[in-house]
Amino acid sequence: MTERARAERLDGDDPLAGFRERFVIDDPDTIYLDGNSLGRLPHATRARVGALVDQWGTELVSGWHDWIELPARVGDLIADAVLDARPGEVIVSDSTTVNLYKLAHAVAAGRAGAIIGHAGDFPTDRYVLQGLAAALGRELRLFESDPVDGPSAADVERACADGPIALVCLSHVDYRSSAVADTRAIEAAAGAPVLWDLSHSAGVLRADGIGLAVGCTYKYLNAGPGAPAFLYVRRDLQEGLRTPIQGWFGQRLQFEMGRDYDPEPGVASFLAGTPNVPALVAVEEGARLVGEAGVARLRTKAEALTAYLVELHDAWLAPLGFELGSPRDASRRGGHVSLRHAEAWPICRVLIERARVIPDFRAPDSIRLGLPPLYTRFVDVHDALERLRLLVERGEQREVDPARSRVT
Repeated sequence: MTERARAERLDGDDPLAGFRERFVIDDPDTIYLDGNSLGRLPHATRARVGALVDQWGTELVSGWHDWIELPARVGDLIADAVLDARPGEVIVSDSTTVNLYKLAHAVAAGRAGAIIGHAGDFPTDRYVLQGLAAALGRELRLFESDPVDGPSAADVERACADGPIALVCLSHVDYRSSAVADTRAIEAAAGAPVLWDLSHSAGVLRADGIGLAVGCTYKYLNAGPGAPAFLYVRRDLQEGLRTPIQGWFGQRLQFEMGRDYDPEPGVASFLAGTPNVPALVAVEEGARLVGEAGVARLRTKAEALTAYLVELHDAWLAPLGFELGSPRDASRRGGHVSLRHAEAWPICRVLIERARVIPDFRAPDSIRLGLPPLYTRFVDVHDALERLRLLVERGEQREVDPARSRVT
C-alpha cells in the first residue's frame, strides 16, 4: 500500500492527469498542498490577463464596451460550470465577506427572529454575523458541533428550536476538518432561509438543494490572490431581496445617472462599485477549466486523493502521534485533509523549510493538506507524506523557530 509504484499506477489511470500541464509549475520538486487556500496559476490566465492589459493600453476607456458585462457573464459561467445553476442566478463581485454581508442583510432585514451560525465556522463569517446582529438588534445564536464531523441537521434543528429564525448561515465544507455538510437535510431542518458559504467546495463538489450562497474564486477556481467572489440567489428567491450596499453598478439604466436608486431586477442588483476587470477575466479562465474537467470527475478524483492520503496517514503517521482531523468517509470530505498534532505549527514550518512541501496551519493543532484534483498527483501525496514521516521520526520540528508569523 505504501509503495510509490502504487501512486504511479493511480496517476497513470487518472483521466484528469493532463490538466496539470495547464498550470504554471516553476519548481517541480516543491510539492504544493495548499491549493485549498490559493490555487495555482493557469497558463491561460497569464496570457488572458496580459492581453487585457494590452487592451487597456490601446483602447483605454473604450474597452468598457467589452468589460461592462463581465460580472454577469462570468456569473453565468460559474452557474453552469461550477454550481449547476441557471443563467441570471450568479453574479461575480467584491469579496466573500462583502457578499456574505450583502446577502445576509438582505434576507435577515426582511424577517423577524434570531440569526443562527456555527461557532466553529471561518472567522470572517462569524464576524459578519456578529456585526449584522448588532446592527439589526437581533439575537446571534452560535451553536457548537463535532469538531471533525461538523454541523449536522440535528445540530441546526436544536439551534433553531427556540423562537422565530431570520437566517441560518453555514459553510458547506468545514474549513478546518473538511467535513461536508448535508445541505438538503440541513435546509429541511432549519425551517428558515439558509445562506451557504461555498468557499471550500466550489470547483471540487456541488451543494445540492440550496437557494442562497456566496463563495470565493481563488481556491479551487484558481483565479488568483484576492480574486472577486460570487453570489448566488436562486431565481424564485430573488424578488424582494434588497442589497444594503446600493452602488451604481446595481442601478437600472446605469448611465442615465438617475437621482434616486432604482435597482436592476434579479441578482444583478447585488453589484455595487466598479468591478475589477483583470481579476474578472482570471475568474473566467479558472471557471472554464473547472467546466472542462467537470465537477463530477473532479469530485471523484478528490475522494480518491484524500482516501489515499488517509491510508498513508494510518500506516505512517498515526504511530507518530498524528490524529485524523477529517471524516474517514471519503464522501464526507471536501478537497483537503486535516491532520492534528500537538506540534502542528513547527511541523508545518519544517515541512516548508526543509522538505519543500507547502501545507498550511490552522489553530490550534491542524495541518491542512489541500489536494486540488486539477493538478495534484497521487505521487505528490505519497512523496509529501513520506517526507513528513521522515522529518517527524527525526524530530526535526523541534529544531525550527516556534514563533508564529502573521500568515500561517
